[in-house]
Amino acid sequence: MKINKIVSAIAISLLVAACAPEVGSEAWCAAMKEKPKGDWTANETMEYGKSCVFK
Repeated sequence: MKINKIVSAIAISLLVAACAPEVGSEAWCAAMKEKPKGDWTANETMEYGKSCVFK
């Protein structure tokens, strides 16, 4: 039973991660524009600058 729950959790995590756009892509830049800037991490801010502003 416990192994089934672990396998299910891993499968769900992989499915959710597969739906997220690749960091630095146009889709990611568009998603970041919609996300409140107060919720951005330092890494997201740096990547946004490199990938979306200073192409």
